[in-house]
Amino acid sequence: MNTDIKTVGVLTSGGDAPGMNAAIRAVVRRGIFKGFNVKGIRRGYLGLLNEEFVDMGMDSVSNILERGGTILETERCLEMKLDEYQQKAADICRKHGIDALVVIGGDGSFRGAQSLARKGVNVIGIPGTIDGDIGCSEYTIGFDTAVNTAMRAIDNIRDTASSHERCCLIEVMGRDAGYIALWSGIAAGAEQVLIPETYDGDEKRVMEKVAAHRATGKNNNILINAEGVGRAEEIAGKLEKAGGIRVRTTTLSYIQRGGNPTCRDRVYASIMGAKAIDLLAEGASNRVVVYRNGIFTDYDIDEALTMESTMKDTEEYIIDMLESLTR
Repeated sequence: MNTDIKTVGVLTSGGDAPGMNAAIRAVVRRGIFKGFNVKGIRRGYLGLLNEEFVDMGMDSVSNILERGGTILETERCLEMKLDEYQQKAADICRKHGIDALVVIGGDGSFRGAQSLARKGVNVIGIPGTIDGDIGCSEYTIGFDTAVNTAMRAIDNIRDTASSHERCCLIEVMGRDAGYIALWSGIAAGAEQVLIPETYDGDEKRVMEKVAAHRATGKNNNILINAEGVGRAEEIAGKLEKAGGIRVRTTTLSYIQRGGNPTCRDRVYASIMGAKAIDLLAEGASNRVVVYRNGIFTDYDIDEALTMESTMKDTEEYIIDMLESLTR
């Protein structure tokens, strides 16, 4: 064990994601197994700045694997973009004897961890975001659960769309990335998927495809839009004006964040949490744990934040494939 580290802090930051509790559990129990003291930090970086610490023991993480969300709670903390608060957070870590900090979150959370690393705090990042948009990792905690939740909801809406011969537009999460929309759209057989990466705002073309499907005898249409494209009600209004067909809307919103994590999210999150502790025990510092090219590995945090996804070519193929499957 790395004898320089005695106490490890763990926090969840940004949006919650199913599987975060599995990662927390693994950090706590693997940490205790390796001889570390573990402190939980409530409400992410905001809780760190407010010194909201709680000692974590084996029993404190019992019966949480099946729970969505995060038992440590989470907040977005804009103050961590400012140098004075970054320094304050680093000083608080030293004040409370936190020798290393495990940060579970998305890109913004990693930026905060990177700033702390530059202030002398040893950090380990674990990718946790339902959007699946961390370039250095092919897997992020929560994506699998979120996309399965969206898929099941779309399946249910399809039943009603078929029964009432409707065109339905379903908004899923994804401000800057369309992964949830794309994956759930493919899985649920959506006729069209509108994502930030490719949608050009051509409502007329969308409705022409809807009309073409109707002309073949198809009595219902499912369209998916990522929230980054625009709000469903606004888009539906434009589509109706362009095509003269009424479009019913559903916004899935936070339903995608909650619920029981899938097996994959529980297992992968557990592996990532354990690996974070193992890195600290081996003397590693300022790393991000990732799943890339089929293996769990780690990268320097500065390098990780500049990496592009290895899934780009696959996603481009899926987009091209979607066009042919929905004719």
